Amino acid sequence: MDKRQPSKSDTVQSVDVCIDVLLNVAKNPDIRLTEVAQNLGETKPRILRMLRTLERRGLVRKSDTGTYRLGTTAIILGTAASTQVDLVRIANPILEEVGQKANETTQLRIIDNGESLCIAKFEPMRDLRVQAMIGRRRPLTAGSYKVLLAYLHPQVQLQMIPETLPRLTKRTITDRGKLVAELDKIRRQGFCVSYGEVSEQLVSVSVPVLAFDGSVIAAVNVGAPAFRTQKSDVDRFIVLLKEASSKISARLGW
Repeated sequence: MDKRQPSKSDTVQSVDVCIDVLLNVAKNPDIRLTEVAQNLGETKPRILRMLRTLERRGLVRKSDTGTYRLGTTAIILGTAASTQVDLVRIANPILEEVGQKANETTQLRIIDNGESLCIAKFEPMRDLRVQAMIGRRRPLTAGSYKVLLAYLHPQVQLQMIPETLPRLTKRTITDRGKLVAELDKIRRQGFCVSYGEVSEQLVSVSVPVLAFDGSVIAAVNVGAPAFRTQKSDVDRFIVLLKEASSKISARLGW
C-alpha cells in the first residue's frame, strides 16, 4: 500500500474545491450561496455549479428559501464512516480477548473494493505465529474470508465472483459452481474453516459480524500454523469467534 500523502500536483482542483464546498455546508447548515463563495474566496457562478452537482448526487439539498444543508447521501456516508470507526474501537479489545484465549493471531476484516481488508488485529506473544498486517488485502474467494462473500445477497454475491478464480494453493477452489455450493454451506453453518487455501501452512477460521440490519459488516478471524492446530483447536476457535461476533454485533445494534 502506498501511504504517501498526495501532493497538491496529484489532486484535481475542481474536486478539491467541491469537497471544500461540501465541508462548508456541513459546518454551516442553512448556508447561502453567497456565504459559501465568500468563505472559500471563489466566484458565485463556480460555487453554484459545485452546489448543483452535489445536490444532484444527494450530498446537499436546497431549501425553499435558497439555503443549503447536507443531503441524504452525505448522511449515509457519515453513518457508514461512523460505523467503521466504531467497529474498530469496539472490536479491538474483543480481538485481544479471543487472541489471548486462543493464543493465536486474530483479525477483523471487511469487504473493500471486492477484496477482504484487514482493519484490526491482535498477535500473541509467541515466536511462531501468523503475521497479520492492517491494510493487507486477500481475495474474497479463497480462505476463511469466504464467510464475507457467503453472507451477501445472492445477486451481489454472484457479481463479486470473478469468471476466473485465482489459485493460491492446490487447495484453493477454482470452480465457480463448487464455490457457490461452498458459500451456501458456510452460510448455513455460520462459520468458515480453511485448511491451506491461501497458504498451505495456515489454518484459518472466520465468523461473520452483523450490522444493525442483519447485513454482514465484517468477519472475525483466527489464523494459526497448521502443524500445531488440531480439530479440537478449530472447534474451540469457532466457539470463541461466535462469542466475539455476538458481542461486536450486539454493540453495533444487531
